[in-house]
Amino acid sequence: MTQATDFKKNLRRQMRKARRSLKPVQQRQHARGLLATIRRLTQFRRSQNIALYLPSDGEISPEEVIHYCRKFGKQCYLPVLHPVRHNRLWFIAYNKETVLVNNIYGIKEPPLIKAPRRPAWALDLVLLPLVAFDEEGGRLGMGGGYYDRTFAFKQSWRKERGTRLIGLAHDLQKADRLKTESWDIPLEGVATEKSFYNARR
Repeated sequence: MTQATDFKKNLRRQMRKARRSLKPVQQRQHARGLLATIRRLTQFRRSQNIALYLPSDGEISPEEVIHYCRKFGKQCYLPVLHPVRHNRLWFIAYNKETVLVNNIYGIKEPPLIKAPRRPAWALDLVLLPLVAFDEEGGRLGMGGGYYDRTFAFKQSWRKERGTRLIGLAHDLQKADRLKTESWDIPLEGVATEKSFYNARR
């Protein structure tokens, strides 16, 4: 195990423990604060097709954001494990009537059968989870590389074009500058219950 790998492993353990330690009332407060942050973003206001996630493992909840999207006619999508392509995601429409099932990780997702899908490149905005972040758009995920592989096409796209990627996190998940790899897809910023950290890129 390299020193960098060991550092990431320890940071993941530390941040996951910190977010799981939040009490339910704190989680609810953070969810409301997150919505207040997201509502102010131009990227959000201009977006119609928005991918989010359902929280697990102490992740900050975007469910207040989902309710807000539905109220104002924005279409929400949830990530689903790709049935064929390893470590990639599909995005399935998520409505009030959507029945959820558990995937192999025990995370709830819409079933694939007869579900309306939207290609990753056709999403306006993706609000994605993370384990740790820095102020320059660096993101430490769970290590599976699902989002990096799914949005690898953004490496060759001009930054101002196409799908926008914004991370969601508790403010306590902010770290010093993270070491990034060539395959890491940078975020435009990270929204927390307290602030929006606009990546300086």
